[in-house]
Amino acid sequence: MTAPDSSASFVVGPSAELLDETIGACLRRVALAHGDAEALVSRHQGIRQTYAELHATSAQLALGLLGIGVERGDRVGIWAPNCAEWTWLQFASAFVGAILVNVNPAYRQHELEYALAQSGVKVLVTASSFKSSDYVAMIDATRDRLPQLERVVVIDGHDCGPAKDLLFQEVLDLGQVGDRDRLAAIEEQLDPHDAINIQYTSGTTGNPKGATLTHHNVLNNARLAADVLGYTPADRVCIPVPLYHCFGMGIGNLGCVASGATMVYPAPSFEPRATLEAIEQERCTSIYGVPTMFIGQLDHPDFASFDLTSLRTGMMGGAPCPIETMKRVIGDMHAAEVCIIYGMTETAPISFITRPDDDLERRVSTVGRVLPGVDAKIVDPVTGDVVPFGEPGEVCTRGYLVMQGYWENPDATREAIDDDGFMHTGDIGVLDEAGYLNIVGRSKDMVIRGGENLYPREIEEVLFQHPDVASAQVVGVPDARMGEELMAWIVRREGGEVTEDDIRMFCREQLAHFKVPRYVKFVDEFPMTVTGKIQKFKMRESAIEELGLQDAARIATA
Repeated sequence: MTAPDSSASFVVGPSAELLDETIGACLRRVALAHGDAEALVSRHQGIRQTYAELHATSAQLALGLLGIGVERGDRVGIWAPNCAEWTWLQFASAFVGAILVNVNPAYRQHELEYALAQSGVKVLVTASSFKSSDYVAMIDATRDRLPQLERVVVIDGHDCGPAKDLLFQEVLDLGQVGDRDRLAAIEEQLDPHDAINIQYTSGTTGNPKGATLTHHNVLNNARLAADVLGYTPADRVCIPVPLYHCFGMGIGNLGCVASGATMVYPAPSFEPRATLEAIEQERCTSIYGVPTMFIGQLDHPDFASFDLTSLRTGMMGGAPCPIETMKRVIGDMHAAEVCIIYGMTETAPISFITRPDDDLERRVSTVGRVLPGVDAKIVDPVTGDVVPFGEPGEVCTRGYLVMQGYWENPDATREAIDDDGFMHTGDIGVLDEAGYLNIVGRSKDMVIRGGENLYPREIEEVLFQHPDVASAQVVGVPDARMGEELMAWIVRREGGEVTEDDIRMFCREQLAHFKVPRYVKFVDEFPMTVTGKIQKFKMRESAIEELGLQDAARIATA
């Protein structure tokens, strides 16, 4: 494909020197160079490791994986909140060439079953429970339908199920007597372009799709983003974002490793106070989060009592960033060089980022310019033609960062990645002549709630299963804190008496908590066009008026 004329919304990022190594090779190289430097701090576990120790533990776990039959290309699932074991497994699986399958800690049983079955997970490493979820019980209830699942490894439990199941420490112990020559031989055969990670994103047809990423995708994306922030081994990065997502395990963990910086986990999942304490006590220089996390810290009643002057930079992304929140992070949190990022799981994830030397207006009101090694274009969603600068269209990105495809889903892959290698994001953006991007909407009806990408169809299909629901439609409505919240419009079956609380309870039993609609409205019919197409934009407009969400709808974002 030739680039369009100079007036078209098509930009080519700066050239990039890309790492041509696997994740395991990167960790080994950095451990040799900075072995005594602190690599990992898991505050809630009381675990601190240097780079030499992180490498040694990860390699020992890799030997343990080989000892229980994990081979190159096998899928190894991880279902746990943020913890040191998550990170050890991330690097151990990379050492042996296994494909790590990230399982959302909030998944319910049927979501878990789908992810494990679709990816063909052979070994699942899991916490015994988290918050109100009994992970082991959910696994036991679904194992008969998962013939490929050979073993379950429990991180923090004391009692396993079938005889083949193990405790995490037992796998580590196996690694003490493992064959290091065999591991070295396997590593020599690995290719940076091998698939190494599957991350599930909600699908428009109801089932999530497994974005399949390589060493090359995630490692280079993390390193280049870390370069923008100017990371060195002196940096200490506070990572309250979930490790199961690219923001945590990619930009967080790998960004630190590629630059020799320190990873700091404040808590198993985001807690405002724990995050503020971690920044203060660990003297963090960088902080990551989606807008709701930053709002939670800024609005904490004891916010003013924390010394955050060690902060220099950070990244905010995952959802539209309120301009006023960005200004408060720069001023009140002392993160003067904080950057806004934009991308998607399928692009490893960052494609656009603001720079510390951008002027303040662009830093708070745009999502920046493309990373090095990335091309981007804005196209008409209907014709596919590149639109002129300043006109809205679908954001498409291309380069080293684009996933291999959706796991065992070639049709969805062809729909997402065009013949020229561009990933079609589904987001509507406007690109100016200087290359700065503003996200103005979405071509599809995806809802972004607190950094989680949600597709209404998945939730609608659950609602349709309720015996009193004749029809259901789900839309996103603006929310000052979460960016968007879900609202379900429901037509009851004749004689049905289902209530709002009934609907929420029904959803909680089958969906992760962040997919449960906050608002429920019962109607006789939906607004439709003359051809029978449901007009979700009218539902959203009506909801804003009825729920008094006008102020939230007016919040300016990048």
